[in-house]
Amino acid sequence: MVKSKGAMEAEISKALTHWEKNYLGRGSVSVKADILRDMIIVVLQGILTPAEYALCKDREGLLSVKENRNSLVESGLEDLKEIVLTITGQEVLNFHTDISTQNGERVMVFKLCSDLQSLLS
Repeated sequence: MVKSKGAMEAEISKALTHWEKNYLGRGSVSVKADILRDMIIVVLQGILTPAEYALCKDREGLLSVKENRNSLVESGLEDLKEIVLTITGQEVLNFHTDISTQNGERVMVFKLCSDLQSLLS
């Protein structure tokens, strides 16, 4: 049975929450995945710890937190690609991510090998 777009998005959100807790040691407050054409866009809220917010008060600390958090996610990229492949059947061609040190929100973009949205429609 083919999964619906919504079911697939929910499964991706749940799997990424699980990955965060196991790989990074703590999960975000909320995760929302959206399939858009050949991309999966994931927004994770509540990423930063109180100590990281304190570090972000000056430019040097802010850049340090961004660099460290991005390095942590990049080091687990193969796991993330495997999660997406397992759930969607689509290979990840590119991955982009950034984190806001203002509100602790992370955005992940998985660029897929084909237009997943049209396959689910």
